[in-house]
Amino acid sequence: MDFLTVFFSPQSVAWSVFVVMLVAAGGLAIGNINIFGINLGIAGVLFSGIIFGHFGLEINHETLEFLRDFGLILFVYSIGTQVGPGFFSSFRKQGLQLNLLAAGVVLGGVAATLAAAKVAGFDIATAVGMYAGAVTNTPSLAAAQQTLGAVSSEAANSASVGYALAYPGAILGIILTMVLIRRLFKAQAAQDMLAVHADKAASALISASITVENKNLEGLNIKDIPAIGELGVVVSRIYHGGRLDVAHDDTVLHAGDILLAVGLAENVRKFTLVVGTRSEMDLKKLPSQIIHSRVIVTHKEVIGKTLDELGLESRYDVAATRVARADVEFLVSDSYVLQFADNLVIVGSEEAVAKAAAMLGNSPKDLNHPQLIPAFIGIAAGVLLGSIPISLPGLGAPIKLGLAGGPLIMAIVLSYVQHIGPLNWYLPPAGNLMLRELGIVLFLACVGLKAGGKFFETLLDGNGIYIVLFSFLITVLPIIFVGIFAKAKLKLNYLSLCGALAGSMTDPPALAFANAMSPSNLSAMSYATVYPLVMILRVISAQVMVLLFLK
Repeated sequence: MDFLTVFFSPQSVAWSVFVVMLVAAGGLAIGNINIFGINLGIAGVLFSGIIFGHFGLEINHETLEFLRDFGLILFVYSIGTQVGPGFFSSFRKQGLQLNLLAAGVVLGGVAATLAAAKVAGFDIATAVGMYAGAVTNTPSLAAAQQTLGAVSSEAANSASVGYALAYPGAILGIILTMVLIRRLFKAQAAQDMLAVHADKAASALISASITVENKNLEGLNIKDIPAIGELGVVVSRIYHGGRLDVAHDDTVLHAGDILLAVGLAENVRKFTLVVGTRSEMDLKKLPSQIIHSRVIVTHKEVIGKTLDELGLESRYDVAATRVARADVEFLVSDSYVLQFADNLVIVGSEEAVAKAAAMLGNSPKDLNHPQLIPAFIGIAAGVLLGSIPISLPGLGAPIKLGLAGGPLIMAIVLSYVQHIGPLNWYLPPAGNLMLRELGIVLFLACVGLKAGGKFFETLLDGNGIYIVLFSFLITVLPIIFVGIFAKAKLKLNYLSLCGALAGSMTDPPALAFANAMSPSNLSAMSYATVYPLVMILRVISAQVMVLLFLK
């Protein structure tokens, strides 16, 4: 490409951007190639960079370092804002069990890496790169490279080569492990899938018209119906004396009234036994001025307040029945705390619903417009956090979260808090996806360009074949042991287990494979449950291995 020097100086920013864009475009094209239903995905950019680097395409060193690190920051920050809102709730109920299993996979991977390094004689830089590639975790590679870079740029480059050699086998290894566990527990896995379909049908929210026949309810308020709180049923409308009205907690019941109850199918059935019998009259289809409408929460003034504090019922004579947040729909009560982008279902007259919607915001334009000032502040705070040295017992030098861990943790915390005063850390899904993809593409393109000169030499003339084989063992051994234990001893649902294993390896292709086995979202939920903790553990474990064993 010497002819391009007519247009570009080899050390210019324009040349660097031109080359990185070529690498990125070529890599994304490579990543979309399907072989037996599997593709490299975004990792194709890494191999594109290696190919370009192998043929001597170089860019300015300082520019490469900046683009790599800046891409990493954008990537991990966008991940943090995505997983932050549900991070702490992921440790509740079964989430704690899944996270413990995922943490076991992480520790098993560390142990397998150190064992492989000792048996095969890999230097720690190459071994940590193998570890990052074997668990398909790019941020851990970046964290290790930052720590290694303080010692030697050659060591950081060795980590890149180890990562690139390990990555393809890792994708295949995770999927093969899922297939193996399904074969070993064939009957249980089939039963799990059938149970998931039944649970999915039972977990959907339904509405039912119920006639009040229980004489003991005469004169009681709706909020005083026995077990209404425990069952989690919401009454949104009441038909009394030929008139349909919005139902409130203090609405008085009379025999013959018809209620519209919303809740889980089984809970609505139990609620019906307490109140009376199902009515053939569908209150939702009854001609009236009462409507139900979905309203998006976008006004800053209402974020962080409960429905009771807002006084929706008393001020506008409307009832809030349910909310959709992050593609999950559930019922709400007066104590429900509103968050930005909540999709709230409100029942009332058309005029009253319009007034309530105006107070809540209901502006899709605001929802899709990214808040740039909070994003810049959050990234700056994350970089600062990542630069703070943390002393740990047994380590010869302080550890830093670095550009991988600092922005990640800061984004998780800020997106969980959601807002501080006028600052709102919500990032629209489209904006989040764009930042994440742009960041990881920049990072992998630069890593590939830098590693390209040494990759094929290591693969063909060095110990490349041993790196590939031992990396495959680092991938499969921990997830096989944990997977069999979780299925045999803990009786974990097979789809939940697959999602947790994919999440413990932070591997989207493996999640896609698990999702393809069933229309249930159980695998995706497990993946999302373990992903935040695993990401942090991977970043820290890579640095700890370097600090403990780098000579």
